[in-house]
Amino acid sequence: MDHLLKGMHQFRTKVFDQEREYFQKLAKGQSPSALFISCSDSRIDPNLILQAGPGELFSLRNAGNIVPPYGASNGGEGATIEYAVSVLNVSDIIVCGHSQCGAMRALLDQKSTDNLPLVRSWLGQAEATRRIVTENYPQLTGEIQLNAAVQENVLVQLENLQTHPAVAAKLQRGELTLHAWVYHLETGDMLSFSSDSEIFAPLRAESQTGVSKSRRTPGTVRKKKTSRK
Repeated sequence: MDHLLKGMHQFRTKVFDQEREYFQKLAKGQSPSALFISCSDSRIDPNLILQAGPGELFSLRNAGNIVPPYGASNGGEGATIEYAVSVLNVSDIIVCGHSQCGAMRALLDQKSTDNLPLVRSWLGQAEATRRIVTENYPQLTGEIQLNAAVQENVLVQLENLQTHPAVAAKLQRGELTLHAWVYHLETGDMLSFSSDSEIFAPLRAESQTGVSKSRRTPGTVRKKKTSRK
């Protein structure tokens, strides 16, 4: 804890004091432009990765960056999404998975959660991801299978997002765009699903990243329709 307490003190005496006017402005309200849904993995820092300052991102983090379908969970995910869309009026929602994801690894290896009943129950929200990978890509193993699960999971969660009434309504009006991203811990690269090429490709500053009605899964196999702009 010592280094955390020292860091807090350094922030208060140096960073906050130097930017006092900015933080006082933030205290009056927030207006983030995007909801960023990511994994709770300690190696993922959305603000650091995107170089975003306080007040720029509204964040939702949990194991496996999972979005339960509307009404399927009593957790805070639905409330966070509803508030971001209906009150904060975010214009973009990003679901971001990452390489070496422990949640996706556990999803594929169900025996690993035999003594973790709460973890197993939570990962049950991503059962569609597991079935897609194991049934549609039986030839994949090891890290290649894990990478496929990470990508598929992001796309599945975008589909789940659209079951939320607040999201569906704004999508219908063209006031909201959904994005599917995967961050690679090893290289710092961010991949984005492209509706044009129907694959995950490196994200550039000028890239158009909205997800449209059809998509292609990792590899070359086309599957069912998904997210819209």
